[in-house]
Amino acid sequence: MGFLDWLVICGYFVVMIAIGVWAKSRIRDAKDFFTAGGKMPWWLSGISHHMSGYSSAVFVGYAAIAYTAGFTLYVWWAIGITFAMLVGSVLFAPRWPRLRQRLGIISPLEYLATRYNVPAQQVLAWSGTALKVFDVGAKWAATALLLQVFAGVPIAWGVLLTGGVTLIYSTIGGLWADALTDLGQFVIQLVAGITMFVAVLSQLGGVSAIWTLWERLPEGHGQPFNGNYTVGFVLVYLLINTLSYNGGTWNLAQRFIAAPTGDSARRAALFSAGLYLFWPLVLFFPMWAAPVLLPNLAEPDQSYALLTEQLLPGGLIGLVLAGMFAHTMAMTSSDANAISSVVIRDIIPAVWKRAQRMSSASELLAGRVSTFLFIALSMGIALSADNFGGVLGLLILWFGALVGPIAIPMLLGMLPMFRRCGPAAAIGSWATGLVVFALVKYVFPGQGQTVEVAAPVLSALAVFVIVGLVAPARDAEADALVDSLNTDQPQTAPAAGGH
Repeated sequence: MGFLDWLVICGYFVVMIAIGVWAKSRIRDAKDFFTAGGKMPWWLSGISHHMSGYSSAVFVGYAAIAYTAGFTLYVWWAIGITFAMLVGSVLFAPRWPRLRQRLGIISPLEYLATRYNVPAQQVLAWSGTALKVFDVGAKWAATALLLQVFAGVPIAWGVLLTGGVTLIYSTIGGLWADALTDLGQFVIQLVAGITMFVAVLSQLGGVSAIWTLWERLPEGHGQPFNGNYTVGFVLVYLLINTLSYNGGTWNLAQRFIAAPTGDSARRAALFSAGLYLFWPLVLFFPMWAAPVLLPNLAEPDQSYALLTEQLLPGGLIGLVLAGMFAHTMAMTSSDANAISSVVIRDIIPAVWKRAQRMSSASELLAGRVSTFLFIALSMGIALSADNFGGVLGLLILWFGALVGPIAIPMLLGMLPMFRRCGPAAAIGSWATGLVVFALVKYVFPGQGQTVEVAAPVLSALAVFVIVGLVAPARDAEADALVDSLNTDQPQTAPAAGGH
């Protein structure tokens, strides 16, 4: 890291804060802070969804997978998300803004009090919030590791630097700041990713390396399935990605809630799907080439950072690092916004009844305070990442295993075919998933990554469906809500219960 590199990084941080300050002028109340007033255009929603879907953990944890397993990374991650978003563009994305239109929701969980009941809403809210603190902590840890490799900055200072900047613009600018910084970060990572792609092609001998590289890689690196990333693992993660990227990960639901209409949200989902299909081919190529350019690395998670150091001149290293920061800051700021909406609209009113009568100004202040506290707490987790299995352990195992039991009642509850799955199905599904995760992780360890990820989500799904069949719930208000989400046409729908 030379002077030009630091100049680029500092300029990037200044621009992000400036966007947050500018976005503050568009924030009048909590609806603006959390849902951009329902006015976010489809293309911005799609870019923001894409940028909020992965972080610089890609350049650490996923770089290690690319180094050790090869092309399978694209199959189970990028193609899986693309398929998930195609499904979601029909089933899930259009229903999110309709919930805002019908019920005035600003939190992804707010409708669950009407769809199930308040206890079901609360268990999902509390457990999902706790899970997200760990997930975001993994992202800060990954970013700090990159800064350590590039510039020798201690992990703690790396967490404080990137987290502190995100804390500022997210707290003052809300979802508008998140989406607009996502757009700026998208441009930065596009330039940075293409720069790295060209540099690696040049090092490998030119454009022909795109198809000749695979012959030079270790055996199996060109195959769709390799090592731990079996067909079974890919299929399980396909289910997890479908749940996560369509709203089970709450910050991604916020992108659809902020869309003006269901049709706009559908186009946003399709746009994001297209980005996931094509962009990772450029982004991952240097990672796939790393075993040829940097053979026998003891720490594969440093491969992308080391390639950047070796191949790029001063100034461009800072640009690529800014592109890596862009992913993390896009995801974590949007996570903070979504979690904050759940805290002030779902959790606090349930434990403190007077909060249900908060003024608009008080609600906005509470939103900003909870955003600040969430980012600060996740930064604390980042400083202790090694206690939870490192960055990759937090990212793939903990989040992959636990997002399903939380997302299943939340997403499937919007669909007519699951209308008879009531509160017992929701709570039973969630509880089963968590118990099974504890069993395979701690009581019967050593079952392999596929089983540890698959067992919680599949058992949760089975319980949700079976309870709905064996003990079907009948609730006129919930039925009316589900039916109202099928079209963009104005309909009479029940008021949101439980606030």
